[in-house]
Amino acid sequence: MRDYDEVTAFLGEWGPFQRLIFFLLSASIIPNGFNGMSIVFLGGTPEHRCRVPDTANLSSAWRNHSIPLRLQDGREVPHSCRRYRLQAISNFSALGLEPGRDVDLEQLEQESCLDGWEFSQDIYLSTIVTEWSLVCEDDWKTPLTTSLFFVGVLLGSFVCGQLSDRFGRKNTLFATMAVQTGFSFLQIFSVNWEMFTVLFVIVGMGQISNYVVAFILGTEILGKSVRIIFSTLGVCTFFAVGYMLLPLFAYFIRDWRMLLLALTVPGVLCFPLWWFIPESPRWLISQRRFREAEDIIQKAAKMNNVPTPGVIFDPVELLELTSLKQQKAIILDLFRTQNIATITIMSLLLWMLTSVGYFALSLNTPNLHGDAYLNCFLSALIEVPAYITAWLLLRTLPRRFIIAGVLFLGGGVLLLIQGVPADYNFLSIGLVMLGKFGITSAFSMLYVFTAELYPTLVRNMAVGVTSMASRVGSIIAPYFVYLGAYNRVLPYILMGSLTVLNGIITLFFPESFGMALPETLEQMQKVKGFRSGGKTKDSMDKEENPKILITSF
Repeated sequence: MRDYDEVTAFLGEWGPFQRLIFFLLSASIIPNGFNGMSIVFLGGTPEHRCRVPDTANLSSAWRNHSIPLRLQDGREVPHSCRRYRLQAISNFSALGLEPGRDVDLEQLEQESCLDGWEFSQDIYLSTIVTEWSLVCEDDWKTPLTTSLFFVGVLLGSFVCGQLSDRFGRKNTLFATMAVQTGFSFLQIFSVNWEMFTVLFVIVGMGQISNYVVAFILGTEILGKSVRIIFSTLGVCTFFAVGYMLLPLFAYFIRDWRMLLLALTVPGVLCFPLWWFIPESPRWLISQRRFREAEDIIQKAAKMNNVPTPGVIFDPVELLELTSLKQQKAIILDLFRTQNIATITIMSLLLWMLTSVGYFALSLNTPNLHGDAYLNCFLSALIEVPAYITAWLLLRTLPRRFIIAGVLFLGGGVLLLIQGVPADYNFLSIGLVMLGKFGITSAFSMLYVFTAELYPTLVRNMAVGVTSMASRVGSIIAPYFVYLGAYNRVLPYILMGSLTVLNGIITLFFPESFGMALPETLEQMQKVKGFRSGGKTKDSMDKEENPKILITSF
């Protein structure tokens, strides 16, 4: 009985058909890159101060001194959320008293911004923050908006696999693409923060679903040797390309509604791909739609200019394949023994903390010194060499040491930021980008590492559960950025410390490099500190070690 790869081997690995699928599916990921990070500019918070009405009867001196000063990063700046009590300073102005000379400003009563705020337009013309005054008492709404987007991502993660199994990969891909693009367009017409945020949750659901289904479709159509390249140089790199496009769009379009409109255009341009991207033949076979699957393979053979066998799919043979029964596993199997429970708990921490570091660094780029658009572009650009480095390291070196190494690199340089003088902004930005490089490299290796640790029975479940922990990390991440409003280096101290802790945790994992993939719970490697029971390829029955796929989202 042959498997699908043997049946379709006559197509070759890298013909015109495979190249077309590779690049079209990768291109469909580009909108995910800028939709996932668009809140960086849609929710940007410009410098602001309390508005003093033009109708207030104040002299020019009192108008210039109507806002109290506060200490921020070692220098005095106007307070963003307080002003001197307007009635009091109006009386002083009417009496001809001078601020600082006749009146001690430190003794004056203060009040909140009763007349709203004045926002600087040096960086943004408008954002959802300026539109709905999400500052001071309402500044918690901005990180909540981002967190709720990632709640949508979490919800989408639950349903996208079931939808694609039920309705097909192609139908689900374009349906979720429509959800992402359509609801992004509807956000333009938001009349309040609540409407914007609810729509943003739905965009998050479509965003991750589109990403995952495109990934599944590519891995099911492409051959073994191309899959690992597709999952790194394809999916991940094109995601980074979309991320790089975001600051370019935002630089030229400073109004948040027009920016959202511009960001929906690439999504619309993806819909003609419907006529070029086929359904997954593997899925069609699982649904016993052999004729449709054969038609797709014949078209691929024609495109690749290779002869087609008289019979591609033997219905009897494929019926046997689809009727094979697999042993069922439940989530409690991930905690069945002390060893597997320890590995699972450490894996959940590893994924969650790595996700916190990745998304917190990505979302924090506007708060770095210098140009917000350039910093965001650099943050996206650094991901490309990070993915390539991860791919090269995974081919030759032990997993836990390379993951721990890049985590120590990322966390270590983030901890160094607190010692950089305020005047050396370029050095701080360089350290942040190096930290992003390390954490992104680690993130892109986690799928491989987790899949190699767990036995076949629970492998998919383990990867699914641990990747869900990463969604929890992304929900928490905006609040690390939020802490930067109180202390510039505090987020980096926390992220650096947690990343170094993550690296230490990684060293306690068993090594999977050079080991045959375990088939049963008993064959799993032992956590460091337990009595070693690892089995090498030589000591286990010889078996093919299938290619493991890499993805970073």
